[in-house]
Amino acid sequence: MSDSEFSTYLFHKPYGVLSQFTQEHPGQQTLADYMNIEKDVYPIGRLDRDSEGLLLLSNDKKLVNSILHPSKEKWKKYWIQVENIPSEIALNKLKRGLTIRINKKEFKTKPAQVRVFKTPPNLPEREPPVRFRANIPTEWLEIRITEGKKRQVRKMLAAINHPVLRLVRIAIDHYKIGDLKVGCYKKL
Repeated sequence: MSDSEFSTYLFHKPYGVLSQFTQEHPGQQTLADYMNIEKDVYPIGRLDRDSEGLLLLSNDKKLVNSILHPSKEKWKKYWIQVENIPSEIALNKLKRGLTIRINKKEFKTKPAQVRVFKTPPNLPEREPPVRFRANIPTEWLEIRITEGKKRQVRKMLAAINHPVLRLVRIAIDHYKIGDLKVGCYKKL
């Protein structure tokens, strides 16, 4: 297959959609509900059902390897709404790396880049909306990591006692979600 035969897509995955083309259980929404693309194109990495944002799909094995192989250390950027206001001590744990459990084994994360938003980021409303509780404040963070273990960002934030309310992946390496509307995709 020549480079001109490869297909790569950006997709703005909505909340509640599986990062695959087939259902695991009846009634689940999948990529097939949103995308009509070549049969040999698959997601590069995943976003869990409860996460939103950028999903990169391709049939270019070189691109897949360049994004997924741990030695390549490609950045993934997330905007995350968490319960309560994290202290500097908690944020520093993320910045230094911390120990979480992945597949019942301890895993030490690499240092993350973390930024606190002064005002919430400009994102479309989520369907269904995030639960609102007047007595529990929330904070928006931007986190950049080079790893991509299963539910890693959620586990990192749980480890500092700040459960994730909303998680949106904004970028993978130089691929950005930009103004791509929720549920839409574009071919690169």
